[in-house]
Amino acid sequence: MLVSAIQLNSKQDKEENLRKAISYIEKAADAGAKLIVLPEYMNYISSKKQALEHAETIPGPTTNLLMEKAKELNVFIHCGSILEYYDNERAYNTSVLINDNGEIEAKYRKIHLFDIDVEGVASYKESDLIKAGDEIVTADTSIGKIGLSICYDLRFPELFRNLMLQGSEILVLPAAFNQNTGIHHWETLLKARAIENQCYVIAAGQIGSYGEGSSTFGSSMIIDPWGIVIARASDTEGFITAEVDKEYITRLRQQLPCLANRKPHLY
Repeated sequence: MLVSAIQLNSKQDKEENLRKAISYIEKAADAGAKLIVLPEYMNYISSKKQALEHAETIPGPTTNLLMEKAKELNVFIHCGSILEYYDNERAYNTSVLINDNGEIEAKYRKIHLFDIDVEGVASYKESDLIKAGDEIVTADTSIGKIGLSICYDLRFPELFRNLMLQGSEILVLPAAFNQNTGIHHWETLLKARAIENQCYVIAAGQIGSYGEGSSTFGSSMIIDPWGIVIARASDTEGFITAEVDKEYITRLRQQLPCLANRKPHLY
């Protein structure tokens, strides 16, 4: 099965962001991808309160558009994430997985919010705008068991171990990863999550500035369960495609049975 990750430079123009996303979805589908993953905040990105004006219900305008496109192209679309309406003060940062019949398979609200203050590197408080989710989500689909996460979740291996224990074969991570931390941590953490859980990881990132002095790292990639990067985006918008082989997951877990060899009663 072919899968794709789309890399965008979304800004404060929702119509244009969606136009680009749909264009790349169509190109990825033409290339044969059955599962297509978009980045975090794919339809609108801003760290300011004005972002809440673009929060939507789910289903709503953005997910309805993606549902129609998934059915038309006969593909699975992971929306990356969008702002889901909660109230006038905060929204959820929410991922939606849509199947090839245009139906919502799963919805995940980001659990770990990006509240950091690293001196000389980055300061950001996502919780000013976002309400945290409280549910770990996997989707048992016709193309495999898919574990859902978003960006900063990557730094919490407990989440990914739970996704694997719930049967995940593919771990999906849309992101708008900070440029400064991404240089040092992004690839290392993605590889670790793939290796330690013997899963494929599909990481679709935002790239470039979104107009507020903040830059995102990009470097979208698809990683196999051995920790090998089998597709990597260049330093621009676009999409990447690679093959997911579920038989390889089974074979690897048998040959290197570190998951079966766990001792949870001692942890």
